[in-house]
Amino acid sequence: MPESDSQAHRLSAELERATLRALARTYDALNLEYFKGSLRRPTIAFAESTNRLGTFTSVPRGIELSLKLLEKGWGVAVEVLKHEMAHQFVIEILGDPDGSPHGATFRRVCEERGFDSAATGLPAPQGATDTAESRTLERIAKLLALAESPNEHEAQAAMSAARRLMLKYNLEEIAAPKRSSQGFRHLGSPTGRVSESERILAVILSDYFFVETIWVPVWRPLEGKRGSVLEAIGSRANLEMAHYVYDFLTHTSEQLWKQHKRAEGIRGNRDRRAFVAGVMNGFREKLEAERKQTQAQGLVWVGDPELSKYFKRRHPRVRWTRHSGSSHNPAHRAGKEQGQRIVLHRGIRSGPKGAGPKLLKS
Repeated sequence: MPESDSQAHRLSAELERATLRALARTYDALNLEYFKGSLRRPTIAFAESTNRLGTFTSVPRGIELSLKLLEKGWGVAVEVLKHEMAHQFVIEILGDPDGSPHGATFRRVCEERGFDSAATGLPAPQGATDTAESRTLERIAKLLALAESPNEHEAQAAMSAARRLMLKYNLEEIAAPKRSSQGFRHLGSPTGRVSESERILAVILSDYFFVETIWVPVWRPLEGKRGSVLEAIGSRANLEMAHYVYDFLTHTSEQLWKQHKRAEGIRGNRDRRAFVAGVMNGFREKLEAERKQTQAQGLVWVGDPELSKYFKRRHPRVRWTRHSGSSHNPAHRAGKEQGQRIVLHRGIRSGPKGAGPKLLKS
């Protein structure tokens, strides 16, 4: 089947049953995490109807989810499941005090847990459109376009100016009486094993681009396997920038590895992971040096309390783990040298399907 065909239509009966079992396990985990185990799991099934993405019914007790959700990714399916669990909580535990499906009680339950309360059940990762955010994104896009300059110093100056603009925007944002809404977005494709370079990239986004990041578990329906995907949390403008940086660095590091292979006459990919991890480490060190310069100029970022609160509502039980890095072999060192030279600039689409990073849009 062509790539455009939906996952729902490509699922075999066996994979569909495995996906429903994964949804049941997800329900149990969400029940403990957000509702202290107070809910009793109803029947979970797929509905062929596309009119509604999800439905909770009391009689008979059940949650139905549209098969089309799987086209949008496991993260969207989980958000709709959360939405229906909130309905179940309001009806079965709180006694449906409003008598309205999306009344004040339901909205409060969702707000307290970082769920989306929209009637469609779809998450709203970009937050509300804001003219200040749009203007900031437009200015950043222009600076990133200047960073394409063949003059190394001009390109570096434009990139640094774009990052200072983001810093100033966020410093003004946390002091504003009316804040932009927080949202979330899943970056990249689900993976079975998180590599060292991906972990470093997640740290780069959370340390230097004003978002919180966390690896969340997902189910890969077509493969019938568990996996992980990177979730970024922040304002619309910061999510746009973080998403762009994620795509840019992922694409650029792979291109640098191909160039390194050609230059060194390397045939295989044995050292690819070490090289790409080195690229990420090199770029991270470059950003850290820039941050020290902006701190010397009096621009100091101490974090966003509202972002931290929203993160804790979405992920009240976070388990932290430590990972050891790869041995710093010659491939890692070569990648690190290349990463220190990267200038973040506006991406150029390559190939018929736009394999390169997308242009930053307002």
